[in-house]
Amino acid sequence: MPSLGADMEAGTLVEWRVKPGDAIHRGDIICEVVTEKGDIEVESWLTGTVEQLLVQVGQKVPVKTLMALIRTEGEGAAAVPPAPAPSAPAPSAPAPSAPAPPAPTPPAPTPSAPLPAPQPSSERTRISPAARKRIEAAGLDASTIVGSGIGGAITIADVEKAMSASQPAARAESEATSVTAIRRAIARAMARSKREIPHYYLSQTIDMSRALSWLERENSARELPRRLLYSVLLLKAVALAVREVPEMNGFWQDDHWIGSDAVHAGVATSLRSGGLIAPAIHDVGGKSLDEVMHALQDLVNRARSSGLRSSELSDPTITVTSLGERGCDSVMPIIYPPQVAIVGFGRVVEQAWAENGMVGARRVIHATLGGDHRASDGHRGALFLRAVDSLMQSPEQL
Repeated sequence: MPSLGADMEAGTLVEWRVKPGDAIHRGDIICEVVTEKGDIEVESWLTGTVEQLLVQVGQKVPVKTLMALIRTEGEGAAAVPPAPAPSAPAPSAPAPSAPAPPAPTPPAPTPSAPLPAPQPSSERTRISPAARKRIEAAGLDASTIVGSGIGGAITIADVEKAMSASQPAARAESEATSVTAIRRAIARAMARSKREIPHYYLSQTIDMSRALSWLERENSARELPRRLLYSVLLLKAVALAVREVPEMNGFWQDDHWIGSDAVHAGVATSLRSGGLIAPAIHDVGGKSLDEVMHALQDLVNRARSSGLRSSELSDPTITVTSLGERGCDSVMPIIYPPQVAIVGFGRVVEQAWAENGMVGARRVIHATLGGDHRASDGHRGALFLRAVDSLMQSPEQL
């Protein structure tokens, strides 16, 4: 079970996407787990053949628990640990965690049509444990929900869609429960951060006039779907500034700093139902502005529909939080462990600006760096913010 954040302690297996004997490649989705942050697709870090599945669907297991055996190329058969290892559940029905369970109880048969009944019953049994729990809490009839998962399986997204259409009150109750879990997870992570990380804060006021003027000209020549947000410029500037001050990009683990060559920028995303999550856009520094924009839209959409991958939650090397136009002037962000830096941007405001003995109105943004004093110091942090400022003055080069 991968760790999908400093606050995660365990996860529940919802579905296996592979079975013993399947050939898999690094990056393939092998299973889906549900955590306090929602449903997460877990990727394989290896290329090889699935030897055995060791965890049953519906089982809640702690982080770092062995879930499957994968034989990589050139290896012999994987050794099976002495602990009992349940085999993969049948694809037609998730196997509960209890040993030798009875067969799932089918829905009440239709007296007038006994023959077709087994097929709908089979379809209705293809419900992930998390989705089944959500159905029971909402008081819905599973037979009325159309599944969009593999083989017609009902997913949490299908349940939420049905709740939105027919059960507004139940949906609100379910969302409130989900938000409470997310808030608890955030509270644990932030409490750990403030307890363990010696934060220091630096702020820089950045003149955004050139960047926004360039962006307006650029967008005027683009069709609406291809237009860029100014937050894309901020993400790219942070990723490039990290190259000049690499201490900001990496992790503090085992009492020492571990740097990262690539910049995987965590993007703080507000969920529609409440709560916050910060999945990563991979290799922001190596992407064009168009690629970052596409990745940002895709990431936010999937974050709000419980469609994130495990690497997007475990890979961020630095986090960026941007309050946007409806936010405050500035933000004092808290580092998300084990990262060592976070950058917060307030909204763009117009203020008096003196330059070359002249005073005028400029559009500016307040950038705040939260740094880990174990990995860097105020001098290096100041160089980082100055690099971000300098990059924003040449937006066409981002």
